[in-house]
Amino acid sequence: MYKQINANKFLLPKQKNMNMLTEGLVFANDAMLPRILEDGTLKQVINVACLQGIVGKSLAMPDCHQGYGFCIGGVAAFDLDEGIMSCGGVGFDINCGVRLLASNLKYLDIKDRIKDLINQLFRDIPTGTGGKQTKALSNKELDAVLNTGVKYALDKGYAFDIDMEHCESSGCIKDADSDDVSERAKDRGKTQLGTLGSGNHFLEIQNVEQIFDKEKAELFGLEEGQIVVLIHTGSRGLGHQVCTEYLKLFQKTTDKYGIRVPDRQLASAPINSKEGKAYFRAMNASANFAFTNRQIITHLTRYAFNRIFGSETNLRLVYDIAHNIAKIEEHTINGKKKNVLVYRKGATRAFPKGHIDIPNRYKSVGQPVLIPGSMGTSSYVLFGNELAMNETFGSICHGAGREMSRSEAKRKSNFEEIRKMLNNAGVIFQTNSKGGLVEEAPFAYKDIDSVIGVVKSAGLANIVAKMKPLGVIKG
Repeated sequence: MYKQINANKFLLPKQKNMNMLTEGLVFANDAMLPRILEDGTLKQVINVACLQGIVGKSLAMPDCHQGYGFCIGGVAAFDLDEGIMSCGGVGFDINCGVRLLASNLKYLDIKDRIKDLINQLFRDIPTGTGGKQTKALSNKELDAVLNTGVKYALDKGYAFDIDMEHCESSGCIKDADSDDVSERAKDRGKTQLGTLGSGNHFLEIQNVEQIFDKEKAELFGLEEGQIVVLIHTGSRGLGHQVCTEYLKLFQKTTDKYGIRVPDRQLASAPINSKEGKAYFRAMNASANFAFTNRQIITHLTRYAFNRIFGSETNLRLVYDIAHNIAKIEEHTINGKKKNVLVYRKGATRAFPKGHIDIPNRYKSVGQPVLIPGSMGTSSYVLFGNELAMNETFGSICHGAGREMSRSEAKRKSNFEEIRKMLNNAGVIFQTNSKGGLVEEAPFAYKDIDSVIGVVKSAGLANIVAKMKPLGVIKG
């Protein structure tokens, strides 16, 4: 089924009897491959290679595992005239993403007050499936969030100019329209702006443990011994509802437009169809909600730090990036530059130096790429390389990637064991779901060092810094 190209690449040749229109390419190593072969990941990579209008290869990053429609860690690009719009290429948590804040504090400044800080953050930031703000947004306010993203937070005094500048798409994707988001989805979102949610979402206090590239680290504002904050969450119930409703619509349009899909989870509409355009606008509006959600959490985090460490404490946004999204981007296809629709589902944009979409501060080195590890393990900051543009549409992994299901993790451990594991690692935590904590056990994920090793060895991105967790809050 596959052919090993080198230590980090596995090719899935184009097979006519499987209706593949292109090849598949999986980035992994020999140790990762057995688990990838156990679930439906390779089948999903092949399925995406069968979709009309695909250009380039159907790709899977080293954190890949089976998902809904596309695999998690999946990347694919489609011709704007002939390609398809698919909810399965983005997923239910639209613009789930990560944001890194760099503080002016060192480990020695906070080591005796980490528990106080975690408790304050847990009080100030709503977490969990039912976590919500006490005051709901008005219809007008929510429409502003959906249409203008982080600009809404800036206008309300919850953001600084640099927060927008250091956010993917400046925290506002232009082709968004709140009118394409249903009232049911809006109702779910009205009390969830500035909430963390559940599952694998978290806010983590980290110590910069090691710098690999001093020049890049200085430009990103990072140094050894520095305290940073990593925030991981998305569009909450609003984005989930948008995906749910358009998925039902696309199950009808697949037949209406005569689209052939190998899996009903890949139900689609033509990109340029009325339905495809409506989903794209609704997805972008959901993405704007997610950018703003992480911004409001940033505001609350700054407040908590100020309460514990004083008003001179500063948290500067390094970068904010999505890893569940579809975007129209310019790429070189068959030697010619053209706009295509790029799906990244559990994959992160990693543009090289000089790219037009990188903030001016980082243009000379490349885009910061934020890769969180599993709970209790290290996270990384990288920067994109030119090779990624040629091989992966400027994309790499988004995290460690699950190696076992949530139910399997629960069967193999319990809350007390995970509590001891985190305590032994020196990680203070707060959660309102013991079961949710067990589901996110570190052993349920791939080894983050191996995942990063594949990315680096494949030449897709280089490492800038490694961060060690000190404390975390989870839903």
